Amino acid sequence: MLDLACGNGRHSRFLAEKNHPVLAVDRNSLALAGLAAVSGVETRALELEGEDWPLAGESFAGIVVTNYLWRPRFPDLLVLLAPGGVLIYETFMLGNEAYGKPSNPDFLLRPQELREMIRAAGLREIDFVEGYVDQPKPAMRQAICARRE
Repeated sequence: MLDLACGNGRHSRFLAEKNHPVLAVDRNSLALAGLAAVSGVETRALELEGEDWPLAGESFAGIVVTNYLWRPRFPDLLVLLAPGGVLIYETFMLGNEAYGKPSNPDFLLRPQELREMIRAAGLREIDFVEGYVDQPKPAMRQAICARRE
């Protein structure tokens, strides 16, 4: 499993507890340090927004991305998903500027954007939601679960 832009590794910990080997990736090595002792979790401090894609050539049975959006790498990210693999992606969308950060449109999904991106990549949608949420704090969110056949 790949936990991309994992931050403190909440999802990495959960997946490792379920006996899934996890690669936790973030640019913040201090955040990754808290995962060093977690069994089943490998960490890598990587720059995900540079010219070179540091995960090129790798393959994962599952990919989890939350609270992160860098559109130029979305196609590269989807290539990492192995046949039969599952993508879970959730982040903020337009309208979130009314509730706080992020508020820059470069980091906010447009309506239906995740759905359009996974269709263009040939993935099968399992579930999709978008809109207002009030937990854990008010925000506009978009999430998708998809599978590579």
